[in-house]
Amino acid sequence: MKSAVTVFKEQISSFYLIQRLSLYELKSSNKNNYLGMLWEVLNPGIQIAIYWFVFGYGLKSGGEGRGEVDGVPFFPWLLAGMVVWFFINPAIVQASKSIYSRIKMLSKMSFPLSAIPSYVIMSKFYPHLYLTGISILMFQFMGYPISIYYLQLPYYMFAVIAVIVAISLITSTLSTIIRDVQMVVQSVVRMLLYLSPILWNMEELLSEKLVTIMKINPFYYIVEGYRSALLGQGWYFIEHMEYTLYFWALVLVLFAFGSFIHLKFRRHFVDFL
Repeated sequence: MKSAVTVFKEQISSFYLIQRLSLYELKSSNKNNYLGMLWEVLNPGIQIAIYWFVFGYGLKSGGEGRGEVDGVPFFPWLLAGMVVWFFINPAIVQASKSIYSRIKMLSKMSFPLSAIPSYVIMSKFYPHLYLTGISILMFQFMGYPISIYYLQLPYYMFAVIAVIVAISLITSTLSTIIRDVQMVVQSVVRMLLYLSPILWNMEELLSEKLVTIMKINPFYYIVEGYRSALLGQGWYFIEHMEYTLYFWALVLVLFAFGSFIHLKFRRHFVDFL
């Protein structure tokens, strides 16, 4: 737990620098594109359209289109889940390789290495805000106006950042030591898309026992929380308090373990380059 406190203090003390570096990271990653940061919205939009066509039409009823999911038309239901997935996916993948790909540059700065994954994650959070804003605007025309349930949206944004930071402390450390870990992370993230209730409703297709097993995945909680907020379906984190407690207990365990191995190995990171 001492390691977790140390890393947490490093995150707080470096907060301003994390914000500045994350903005620089975002701009530099798009500087060679003619459309610049517009691609941060266009690319998810194109993928959402493809998933909607395939899962909403191609795999259902011979092209008649998919009906409602929990009383919600398939497209807004899909959009509410995909909007957070397009943050989760790049944030986990990029954060896992953040240390070994930047350590030579940042080792010359007075900057705690534990903050490197954090600023990479934050650089993916800004496009998420843009995409969420556009999605909210679209929901207004789909019959899902802004409601009091939107008040829980900042909570889920904080929750998804917290769990990704906790995971990235583990993956970024292990990826620096063993490069193969990065490939494992990419494969697992691809699987998570189908192991989370993003493209399909698990409670509708799986038994109650299998759904309970699937809920071990913390992103199940995040996706369902976003849907509850954006579609006005209720206060998910209150109505599922046991799941909320499990989620935060898991975040604390992952953060404590990640902090421990990060502090244990970070003085040797340069040796693994």
